[in-house]
Amino acid sequence: MSQNPVGEVTALLTDLSSCPYEISGGKMVVCDQQECCRMSVLLIFKMYVIAVITGQVRLRKKAFANPEDALRHGGVQYHREDPYVERCRRAHQNDMENIFPFFFLGAIYSLTEPTLSVARLHFLVFFLCRIVHSVAYLCQLKAPTRSVAYVIGQVPCLSMLLQILFAVASHW
Repeated sequence: MSQNPVGEVTALLTDLSSCPYEISGGKMVVCDQQECCRMSVLLIFKMYVIAVITGQVRLRKKAFANPEDALRHGGVQYHREDPYVERCRRAHQNDMENIFPFFFLGAIYSLTEPTLSVARLHFLVFFLCRIVHSVAYLCQLKAPTRSVAYVIGQVPCLSMLLQILFAVASHW
């Protein structure tokens, strides 16, 4: 083990920041998964925001999932469900059901050395669709806004999945 782990981390980050975005042919380099990481961090941040919104709505509506929380905030009568709290909870659950598989697909897809512009497009479309989906869910926008955002968001996932399968199939 090194005497200066902070120095090693700094050196590693310096190496990664100098890594080129493109190599000949416009392919992504393996060490440049920054685009996937950036979108992943923003999606995680969005999930935290939805979780905080859910908690705030629970407090405002006095609708607590656990009796001990209800007792702390006014009494056991507040151990109940509220339609808007449940809507927020479902939006958060839907994020987890869709964003975590996207992380996995995005990471594996990045290793297949896709064209950088196409990879960026995949990540951006999914990210924007998840934002629209959450806004549509929480603000109860008219149908089919949420459904359209969901379906369009699945297109990059399906595309990445198929490209991964094609890349792997050549090694079977």
